[in-house]
Amino acid sequence: MNPIVEVNVQSEIGKLNGVILHTPGEEVENMTPENAERALYSDIINLSIAREEYKQISGVLSKLTKTYEVKDLLCNILKDDKIKREVLDRIERIEPFIGEESPKGSLKEQLLEENAEDLSRLLIEGVEMVKDNLTKFLSKDWYALRPMHNFFFTRDASMSMYNEVLIGRMANSIRDRESVIMQSIFDFTPEFNTKTLTIPPVAGASHRIRTIEGGDVLIARDDILVIGNGARTSTQAIDMLICEFMRRKSEKAQHIIVQQLPHAPESFIHLDMVFTLLDRDKCMAFEPLILNPGGYQTVHIKIQNGKLQSIRSEKNLLSALKKLGMDLEPVLCGGTDDWNQEREQWHSGANFFAVGPGQVLGYARNNYTMEAMNNAGFEIIKAHDVLADKVQLDQYNKYVITIEGSELPRGGGGARCMTMPINRTNL
Repeated sequence: MNPIVEVNVQSEIGKLNGVILHTPGEEVENMTPENAERALYSDIINLSIAREEYKQISGVLSKLTKTYEVKDLLCNILKDDKIKREVLDRIERIEPFIGEESPKGSLKEQLLEENAEDLSRLLIEGVEMVKDNLTKFLSKDWYALRPMHNFFFTRDASMSMYNEVLIGRMANSIRDRESVIMQSIFDFTPEFNTKTLTIPPVAGASHRIRTIEGGDVLIARDDILVIGNGARTSTQAIDMLICEFMRRKSEKAQHIIVQQLPHAPESFIHLDMVFTLLDRDKCMAFEPLILNPGGYQTVHIKIQNGKLQSIRSEKNLLSALKKLGMDLEPVLCGGTDDWNQEREQWHSGANFFAVGPGQVLGYARNNYTMEAMNNAGFEIIKAHDVLADKVQLDQYNKYVITIEGSELPRGGGGARCMTMPINRTNL
């Protein structure tokens, strides 16, 4: 029996004690230029190189904390036949199985016959369509159950929010199965002590109205959520979250600071692509939006004793946080030059993941961002040197461990996108 893990994330920067990862697998390579856009990619990536780069992230984190792999967690719960059927029932409700008219029987019944290890792989990597009738023979789909190309961005489908796990309601249907799998992992893994919170869809809506993804949700403090409102997270979903906090009627004030985001270009997909927390007194910011938001509003919402106490506009995100006692010095993504800021933001230059206060991971390729980090007092340390035991991290108070990133950024995310923390030490 493994020890019980309490889900507890009260900040973005507390010492990391547990994190869920998903090493990119064949689902990434099961993609062509023709279907890349449907898979939410602007390009196809080289799996062998992406895996080597990902090994730096997982290897460093394995040295610093307890790591869990999605496929292992999924495999463990699928060993129970009742849970296996329940997981497939959940998937079927949001993604009807193709192939009911097969001579071999329904795809669902075929999957129920698979052992836990093979089934966990198939649910992630996809199930090829057997062309055993005319409809499937003429279909342009290769898969009866599509691969989950985006799953190595484990941040989006579930997010630790204080002592609970908020399940993502994805903006694109191709990612719905990720949410089902992550909710099932937290619902059925006995070692995880938490409860899952979901945002229901709007009944009868012809398109997705209430959507929320983990890249838009930052735990700034135990009473402050910072949430991006853009292409992936809607105002209606944030309203549902407001209602949830009101329902709890807590005497302690809960603050939600909402930052509007542009819907284009695609590099602004989530708030953590323009803003992440680095230390007690420092943050990473894309200056043109975070410091000078222009027409993109920053809204401060206060909830207390079951009521919406106030909702008002703020000058910008840092100003709103300062009023609540979080006086953050911004480190600028791409430095001070407009051209470099745009280039490096595009390649996830603002997307850092903290393993402790002032101790973060980020891409090495963003040279001007790394120079700004160094000027802000962060030691620049290569992941290779950490893995080769050439440096002792406990000798440094502040550091950024740099991950090689030629392929991974092409998927559209950085270190924070690829990590789902489940426990941090309270600050």
